Amino acid sequence: MEADLLPSIKGFDIEAVYFYGAGCTSPAKKQVIYDALSLFLPASIEVYSDLTGAARALCRQQPGIACILGTGSNSCLYNGRAIISNVSPLGYILGDEGSGAVLGRLLLSGCLKNQLPAHLIDKFMSQYNVTAEDVLERVYRQPFPNRYLATLSRFLFENIHEPAIYELVYKGFRSFFVRNVMQYADFEAYPVHFTGSIAFYYQPVLRDAARSLSIHIERIELTPMPGLLAYHS
Repeated sequence: MEADLLPSIKGFDIEAVYFYGAGCTSPAKKQVIYDALSLFLPASIEVYSDLTGAARALCRQQPGIACILGTGSNSCLYNGRAIISNVSPLGYILGDEGSGAVLGRLLLSGCLKNQLPAHLIDKFMSQYNVTAEDVLERVYRQPFPNRYLATLSRFLFENIHEPAIYELVYKGFRSFFVRNVMQYADFEAYPVHFTGSIAFYYQPVLRDAARSLSIHIERIELTPMPGLLAYHS
């Protein structure tokens, strides 16, 4: 922070800091961030979760369902002031439906279990220059397998015109809606918004999956920053 942040804000009169971060949900974790920031920034400091940031950026002061689809996935029901319900994402092993990590996992599983057309399996293994042994090493023995899996979603994007790839992604998004969005009471009454790279770049498929379940998607943003600037201004 001292080396990267302070030089970039030198000369500015900082009155307030609003920090949004993954994992900033409990008072103890928020306190860690607050203590670190307060050492360098003599300003009013407020710390919130990334999901709160997404809800404020996407819904502003209106009720709605805010969703994140990136490396992981998450969602919440927002009443225009605060999050009032959250279906636990559970991570990429038990949940994170529709996320880059889970889509990457489905792609790898489809390739290694011969559940995708042969030409796509050959193309994937050749393009990424990997063997089954390489994949198992990366997923089970090296750190941050979720990040590795998420990087593979690029192959899905590049080949989304292939029916088998489209179907894989489409089913992944439907699973996100069924297991997350549709769990909120009266979900049909709320607009659904998204932020994150997966949501942004796969918009056509995401909207197709939503329409199949009569869910209305209103706003899809690559990042929450523009919405947060508007919210705090």
